[in-house]
Amino acid sequence: MNDTATHATSRPMPVAKDLVHKHDASQVLLTDLRRTGDDEYVITADWTDTVRLTHTEDSRRDAAVLLTETIRQTFPLLTHAGYDVPFGHHLLWDEYRYALDLDALAAGGSGGRPELHIRCYGIARRRGRVSGLSLDITVVRDGRRLATAHTRFDIQPAAIYRRLRGERGDSEAMLALARSRPLPPPVSGAGEALRDAVLSPTDERDRWQLRVDTRHPMYFDHPSDHVPGILLLEAAKQAARGVRHPRAGVTEAMETVFHRYVELDSPCRVDAQPLPDDQQGRARILVTMHQNDTLCFTALVSVAKNATA
Repeated sequence: MNDTATHATSRPMPVAKDLVHKHDASQVLLTDLRRTGDDEYVITADWTDTVRLTHTEDSRRDAAVLLTETIRQTFPLLTHAGYDVPFGHHLLWDEYRYALDLDALAAGGSGGRPELHIRCYGIARRRGRVSGLSLDITVVRDGRRLATAHTRFDIQPAAIYRRLRGERGDSEAMLALARSRPLPPPVSGAGEALRDAVLSPTDERDRWQLRVDTRHPMYFDHPSDHVPGILLLEAAKQAARGVRHPRAGVTEAMETVFHRYVELDSPCRVDAQPLPDDQQGRARILVTMHQNDTLCFTALVSVAKNATA
């Protein structure tokens, strides 16, 4: 473990923006990291000033976005401060699933200082460096569990990443190309502020085009050569609320697989298909995203029984 990690786990410390891969320090949601055991950590977040991140008409939706972004920021923090991964390495999301307690989230709103209890396992190494990591996460606020989550991601050195990505690995060029094209219109009446709408309507039932605003302050806080994974998660959530299903509504749980990058240089199709209810009797929606007829992302969404749009 490096000096930063030793210091971070010995006592609470401010989390610098580079440790969570943010350019805008005001978007840093994590405040300190403590090691509590072998490959076990507690990370504290600060939700006292988060209105800058997302805006919707329903606080439950805000809380889900806020919680997912909070969890996402733990990935680079743990890899750098917990496992000595050098800056410049790339984190590649493989799978992610979560289950929310919507009542607990609604009771406290988007505020407070939740703690994320994290167990790391399945640690892969290449040439002495961590190259893959799984996390089990429990989010607690004031003694009440808000959510559980699991994720797996791979870690690649910059040289390998550039070789695999080729010309598409130039984030500035990819962003310039995306910004040279008109942004498709948002789905109307969805409840999000215009900037947060990530679906655009099509002429086909339960099908949309992914709407990628490369100037969005959270999704593109720093240059990226592809569509960020958290934007795909948000698109799946919006699709599950917009699908033509009698119980379409607010997402309570989601299981996702990132098959390949969604690129910035071509349209991405988003489809939603109702499935039989899950074991808890919740409506279940399969959301898929294809680009150039290739499957890029899959999400199995469970909708809260009493939280309709």
